[in-house]
Amino acid sequence: MKRVEQALAMFRQKPFMYNCAQTVCAAFGREDLIEPMASCGGGRAPEGTCGALYGAMQVAPEKAAAVLASFTAANGASTCRELKSGNRVSCQECVQRAATILVEAGL
Repeated sequence: MKRVEQALAMFRQKPFMYNCAQTVCAAFGREDLIEPMASCGGGRAPEGTCGALYGAMQVAPEKAAAVLASFTAANGASTCRELKSGNRVSCQECVQRAATILVEAGL
């Protein structure tokens, strides 16, 4: 679970100040995705997808469908708007869940 802990430690914390999508990418060593993911936090990922989920799907594009299915099953939704509605799931919980799914997928 080291990568999950790394992701949580980087999320909106100095010196990184990464958004949810950047955090997941950085925790899995995908520095090449950090800059492109800068605009994907806070519900701004394509189609309103949760940024943490979108980052996880970019880290493992060959497993994107499985990552999406696992994340949606665990959280009941895949879009930021639905996840935040009524403060159901926090951003930190989304980062933790997305990173955990990647770890469980063998990354």
